[in-house]
Amino acid sequence: MARIKIDMPDNYSFSTEMPVRISDINYGGHLGNDAVLAMVHEARVRFLNSYNYGELDIEGAGIVMTDSAIVYKAEGFHADLVQIDIAVGDFNKYGCDIYYLLSNKKTAVEIAHAKTGIIFFDYNERKVIPVPEEFQNRIVKIAE
Repeated sequence: MARIKIDMPDNYSFSTEMPVRISDINYGGHLGNDAVLAMVHEARVRFLNSYNYGELDIEGAGIVMTDSAIVYKAEGFHADLVQIDIAVGDFNKYGCDIYYLLSNKKTAVEIAHAKTGIIFFDYNERKVIPVPEEFQNRIVKIAE
């Protein structure tokens, strides 16, 4: 069976930290896959907020997550502090990819690599729209 591979970027423009809560632990005694995706969502919101954006207002446009992928590298446990580094890339006419590197803050062990694809969306018109130029310019400038 083919395995997912995410080509992670070399540089990240944003970092945040989150503790592993007891509710994030699954029956195997470690960080559950649903909790990893929830952490990725929270990290994305924090990233956007750092630019004074929200998921429904990025230069007047909203976003829709079109896909997600997670590759697990190591276990996370209750009370671990997870550092989530974020980079944005692979821009196309209507969207881009957001990359997330999840690591144990104390040990620097990589817990997971994740990627979400987003498109820009006009919620009033209910249609996909091009990436706002100002957003792309700000993100690309930070990444350089």
